[in-house]
Amino acid sequence: RDEVNQQDVKLSEEEIDIIRRIQGGGIPDADFNPYEDTVEWFTSQTMQMPLNAAPPSKMSFLPSKWEHKRVMKIVRAIRQGRITRTAPKDNEPKYFDLWANAGQGDDTGRARRQRLTAPRMALPTHAESYHPPAEYLPTDAEREEWLATDPDDRKRNFLPQDFASLRAVPGYDRFMQERFQRCLDLYLAPRVLKKTSHLDAEELTPKLPDPRDLRPFPAAEALVYTGHTGCVRTISVDPTGLWLLSGSNDGTVRLWEIVTGRCAQIWNFKEIVHKVEWCPSLDMCVFAVAVASRVVVIIPADLCDSQKRLVSEELVRAGFANTGDNEDEDDDALPVSWDTPTSAEQASGVQVSIAMRATVMAVTWHRRGDYMATLTKEEGGGSVLVHQLSKHKSQRPFRKLKGSVQGVKFHPTKPWFLITTQRNVRIYNLVQQELVKTLQPGVKWISSVDIHPQGDNIIVGSYDKKLSWFDLDLSVKPYRSIRYHKQAIRQVQFSRKFPLFATASDDGSIQIYHGKVYDDLNQNPLIVPLKILRGHEIRSNLGVLDCLFHPIQPWLLSSGADGTIRLWT
Repeated sequence: RDEVNQQDVKLSEEEIDIIRRIQGGGIPDADFNPYEDTVEWFTSQTMQMPLNAAPPSKMSFLPSKWEHKRVMKIVRAIRQGRITRTAPKDNEPKYFDLWANAGQGDDTGRARRQRLTAPRMALPTHAESYHPPAEYLPTDAEREEWLATDPDDRKRNFLPQDFASLRAVPGYDRFMQERFQRCLDLYLAPRVLKKTSHLDAEELTPKLPDPRDLRPFPAAEALVYTGHTGCVRTISVDPTGLWLLSGSNDGTVRLWEIVTGRCAQIWNFKEIVHKVEWCPSLDMCVFAVAVASRVVVIIPADLCDSQKRLVSEELVRAGFANTGDNEDEDDDALPVSWDTPTSAEQASGVQVSIAMRATVMAVTWHRRGDYMATLTKEEGGGSVLVHQLSKHKSQRPFRKLKGSVQGVKFHPTKPWFLITTQRNVRIYNLVQQELVKTLQPGVKWISSVDIHPQGDNIIVGSYDKKLSWFDLDLSVKPYRSIRYHKQAIRQVQFSRKFPLFATASDDGSIQIYHGKVYDDLNQNPLIVPLKILRGHEIRSNLGVLDCLFHPIQPWLLSSGADGTIRLWT
């Protein structure tokens, strides 16, 4: 209500909106933009302008004294003959015949390149005739379609026409344009004289031997070992070739007789078994099991004779007298304890238990049997440890390691130690304590590594389906890369007695190769694909998890996610 004029005033929607904006502390005008772009009234670039318009002084017209001295110096040099006029240039002709000596040798005696003749134009067809057959003449619909099509998309640049006689044919209106395009094609289009060589396809294929001439190798399934309820992660064969160990997700380790498939003994650890590994020494009968965060060393008393059993027990139990000597490193830096097993474990053959801080993923033995290396999930250099069984001592060979470690392995003939990271394979010399070389397979994620028994060649498998063969005497780059699997490669393995190697993959197949390494250094290794073995079922996108060659026979043992172990002969 307007109290001054004593009358009611009806406000419009715009006036109510203005009142609300004022009460809210805003700007009354709804169309006003408080954040519009600023206008650059003043430029940031300084303009070069004279401060005054006074004419230059007369001093600027006086000759310079230093320029006079410079000119006199040049004059004296000319009078003394130190500066002479340059010799007149030869009046060479501005234009010359480029093809005067075509087909002849030049001044240097070299023959000129052969002149390439221009390609001929296509011969005219029936459509170009002045009186073509009736089937070549376009209909009205075809004529409209041709006119509506873009000139660059037309199959022909003309429409066939019919004339009663040759005298009635008019002049071609596109003659100059086509001649001009022809000249451009000859001038701008490059021409190459192709030398055709007639080669047979069989001459280009490498001469590989017949697989039947490379026998023996595993070719058929002979036996299936069943009993595990979970996927079998790892298998290992003893040096005599009579017994097989297997570790599974069901928490058990089973001992099998290879020839008959009989399960001789079962160890139940109630946790996932990541790795089982027999000691490679023929003088001992002992194996290691990686369960959770500890490594258990077991001597199967029923399998070995009294002499092997005595040697093995002396080696394992000799370290209990040196338990107080393992104080070389700080407990925080090296949290490893060598524990005496319980009475129940001793009854099953357990001799010693090595407890660690993180989960143990891999165990590998030295060829002499006294040392073994372990890999844990711990980050940094503490993930790789080397243990001496006879003294119950553990040491950390690396303070720091670059990258995530995927595997460890001892060299079979040299004092070398292999560290497998996600992208590279590093080879260290344990005696000289230095890096020997770094192999670069060029893959995204390495899964497994194995070394040839002679020690000069290494194969590397990866999760991106690629197999790389390295010759250590040749280069740090792969000598040969093979990609035949359809899924990730889980394991690669050399045969210790025969020139064979195998790859196991998640596609449920095992591929057998012939890999011959010659004593002659000038001859490259011979790699021949032999056989694809299929039999394992795929469970949860996992196929064959581990494979291993028999130490004596040309047999192959494989384990998969289907809970079975298969013998291929």
